[in-house]
Amino acid sequence: MEPSQGFSATFLVDQSPEAVFAAINDVRGWWSQEIEGNTVQPGDEFDYHFQDVHRCKMKIAESLPGKKVVWDVLDNEFSFTKDKTEWKGTRISFDIARRGAQTEVVFTHAGLVPEYECYEVCANAWDSYLKGSLRNLITSGQGQPNVGSPITEGERAWSDQDFTTGITVDKSPEEVFAAINNVRGWWSGEILGGTEHIGDEFSYRYEDLHLSHQRVVESIPGKRVVWRVTDASLSFTRDKAEWKGTEIRFDIARKGHRTEVQFTHVGLVPRLECFEDCSAGWRFYINGGLHNFISGKTAAAADAR
Repeated sequence: MEPSQGFSATFLVDQSPEAVFAAINDVRGWWSQEIEGNTVQPGDEFDYHFQDVHRCKMKIAESLPGKKVVWDVLDNEFSFTKDKTEWKGTRISFDIARRGAQTEVVFTHAGLVPEYECYEVCANAWDSYLKGSLRNLITSGQGQPNVGSPITEGERAWSDQDFTTGITVDKSPEEVFAAINNVRGWWSGEILGGTEHIGDEFSYRYEDLHLSHQRVVESIPGKRVVWRVTDASLSFTRDKAEWKGTEIRFDIARKGHRTEVQFTHVGLVPRLECFEDCSAGWRFYINGGLHNFISGKTAAAADAR
């Protein structure tokens, strides 16, 4: 089975294709420390296990140093879907290519389609592992893989890891900066107040679920925007003020002919009750709403909902 459609994600790094290839093959370094089996050579098979939620068996179908890695999913078991084997027969590929002074990674999970019950959960998870853990392993030598049930030093470090994601667009840093500051254009919900200049304060409300107040504390044209959350009320957590005191950062940088936005919510960490829902929300708004708004594909994030 070779499905023609599926989930895809792309990111750029400053490291060489050879360094990227080595990091991808270090599956325990970015996906899970509970990987069993070999993960490097064509024909190698390995098992992935995450608590009682997900088990799967992979076979390396292709491995071209500095260019490509392909896994076939031989077997799969989810605890949360009616069809436990939804991944079985799908194919996972990492295409690596030099783009000017950088290296581009194009990830494709062919066969992971929106019709699958697991699609939203799996797409969000892949996005986090790829643009967070794998990217960090490539750029800093330290990923944030699953480490299993025991609370180890690695798991404690992971539990304090700020949520981050990124996008790359074919616009200038100045255009990206302007789009980020036009918060009403991509962050759907009710926004009151100024959003552009240092000292501006605005509130964000989404139905009865989320109310927060942000102050613009840093604004460097074409380079950076930072908001500090001065107050928050989440209806779905025991601590309603989990966001209070956190910071939301947009770092903008020219990467070859494109512009990269690295988004970080400093203080939004996995040990918080809201982490799963809030990180999924940010992925929707940053990787979807903001990306589309910058690219001119939609007038507002709300339109994509």
